[in-house]
Amino acid sequence: QVQLVESGGGLVQAGGSQRLSCAASGRSFSSATMGWFSQAPGLERELVAGISWSGGSIYYADSVKGRFTISRDNAKKTVYLQMNNLKPEDTAVYYCAADSRNGWRVSRSSALYDYWGQGTQVTVSS
Repeated sequence: QVQLVESGGGLVQAGGSQRLSCAASGRSFSSATMGWFSQAPGLERELVAGISWSGGSIYYADSVKGRFTISRDNAKKTVYLQMNNLKPEDTAVYYCAADSRNGWRVSRSSALYDYWGQGTQVTVSS
């Protein structure tokens, strides 16, 4: 079992930065792949960034490459998403998710993630 709690969302101006944090509880965190998904109104939830349990495999969506950085601290059971040079199109609810069964790889499909946080709103104003 893994429980996930996101923090760090809010309102930011275009070009600004924000860091999202996802604190986990439960034994499976250190062996799970962690992902950050975004969901804008009317759109499907999509993987923005993901990191395998060891950090050896990392994925970024093309739209955020060079701007977002995902990292994890297994000792603190926390995964981070550093978002720089934010754009209005980054506005969405961001969800932290854990794939406890395939920790060696980053899956893009939300269906493979078995634990989810409640989401945190990120709004980028122009």
